[in-house]
Amino acid sequence: MHKSGFAALIGRPNVGKSTLLNSLVGEKIAITSDRPQTTRNQIRAVLTRPEGQIIYIDTPGLHKPKHMLGSAMVHMARTTMQEVDLICFIVEADKPPGRGDSYIAEFLGNTGSPVFLVLNKVDLVSPDLLAEHTSLYRELCPFRNYFTLSALKKINLESFTESSLAIMPEGPLYYPPEMITDQPEKFIAAEVIREKIINLTRQEIPFSIAVVVDEMSLRKNEDLLDIRAEIFVERKSQVGIIVGKNGRLLKQAGTTARQELEALFGRHIYLDLRVKVKRDWRNREEELRRLGYR
Repeated sequence: MHKSGFAALIGRPNVGKSTLLNSLVGEKIAITSDRPQTTRNQIRAVLTRPEGQIIYIDTPGLHKPKHMLGSAMVHMARTTMQEVDLICFIVEADKPPGRGDSYIAEFLGNTGSPVFLVLNKVDLVSPDLLAEHTSLYRELCPFRNYFTLSALKKINLESFTESSLAIMPEGPLYYPPEMITDQPEKFIAAEVIREKIINLTRQEIPFSIAVVVDEMSLRKNEDLLDIRAEIFVERKSQVGIIVGKNGRLLKQAGTTARQELEALFGRHIYLDLRVKVKRDWRNREEELRRLGYR
């Protein structure tokens, strides 16, 4: 019997959902950073085994929205929970449950789908404290099973994967065995560029940027991929911050993004980055749609 299905990774911002997604398939599918709310879209990673296939779905962190973008992200995460065969509630093993965890667990208890509790970052906590926190989290919801692991260090991932596959229903091969994500190349390129800027900036800038790849084309008779991307910010004063003194910050972001994209796409890349202003785009529905946040 061949099993297949969809599993959503749910939790508060910055608990390691994207890192776990990448570790499960052994490739970088979702961008990561130490900033909360880095993930803004559904990101799918395909894990194929001889006995079945799991499509893990990374979701935006559940939080109290402060703008229309935040509301769209939370809506996306909640909608995803209603459409999957398994929900994986990701928490931080080195911290006890907080109000946000309790709120999410209460919601999960009413979904009707099986829920796994996943305590991530076990490499940061002592065995005694891990046992204490595990007990506290397990009281929040009638979980089908629980796991303690480290996505970053790749500790105890196999038992989690095996149990995820075991709970899947009988089903077809949704994706070819060699496929690890269904994300379009333009989306992947835009996310990598956004990640590099996030990691080079501070304060409000990481939350205020959006990246759209306008053009991606292969030059004739050349092994060179042209990528033209626009980086949008909310205020004119933010343009100078992203460009940096003498253009250094934008050049550094472009260089690191190009190097990573060349490794991903397997060819040389010419990357053209432009910074533009879209005033208050996070609170404008029309702009959110144009930028791909539906």
